[in-house]
Amino acid sequence: MMHISVITIFPAMFNAYMQEGILGRALERDLFRLDVHNLRDFTSDRHRSVDDAPYGGGPGMVMRPEPFAEAIRKIKSDGVPTLTIMPTPEGKPFNQAMAEELSLEPKRLLFLAGRYEGIDDRVRQTFVDREISLGDYILTGGELAVLVILDAVLRLVPGAVGDEDSLKEESFSWGILDYPHYTRPAEWENQKVPEALLTGNHKQIALWRRKEALRRTMRLRPELMLKAGLTKTDNKLIKEIQEEEEDVFDKRS
Repeated sequence: MMHISVITIFPAMFNAYMQEGILGRALERDLFRLDVHNLRDFTSDRHRSVDDAPYGGGPGMVMRPEPFAEAIRKIKSDGVPTLTIMPTPEGKPFNQAMAEELSLEPKRLLFLAGRYEGIDDRVRQTFVDREISLGDYILTGGELAVLVILDAVLRLVPGAVGDEDSLKEESFSWGILDYPHYTRPAEWENQKVPEALLTGNHKQIALWRRKEALRRTMRLRPELMLKAGLTKTDNKLIKEIQEEEEDVFDKRS
């Protein structure tokens, strides 16, 4: 069973999200264990303070090191091998490959969710094994970043997603964007479902899906094509796409 621990000042954010949808059902089936710890429970003053003014002056508040140290040491006191992770702007960019790697991690994953101007850097220096960045933007706190990472990781736990074959064909899992999806009705507001999907020919459907995934990637995320691991069939499909959309790709070259 995968074991997740989180330290936060807003445990309700995790408890609410993790009770819904795919992750909620996976949690009910004991496919992973989630322990959410309130940082304020590890304070020693009557106000349960977790932050203070920054040394050197400046705006905002900084999260104090003592509560984090107390919480981390308490959690790790059970002897379970633990990988401590903190979302930071300096961290390695998060992607599907990292999600897959973490989903196979044998150690307990312990996430630190910071707030305000961040966590006293001595916590990072002393306890953090890995820093992860979601992108070059600013959030109000680390909780959302941790939830995004957890969502991407935990859905990969065996049994979490009902149709596990669908995981193999998702965006980024096969190196390129996903193909377009359609459902009933076959015609809606004068827009028809592509004929290939109505044939019942599985080989033809698979070829159409791959081609449209390549087309979408070439249009929207062409940089992904450089590391997609293309096959001979892919190269043939790419040539067809370039011929079909010659004007579009000529303008980009």
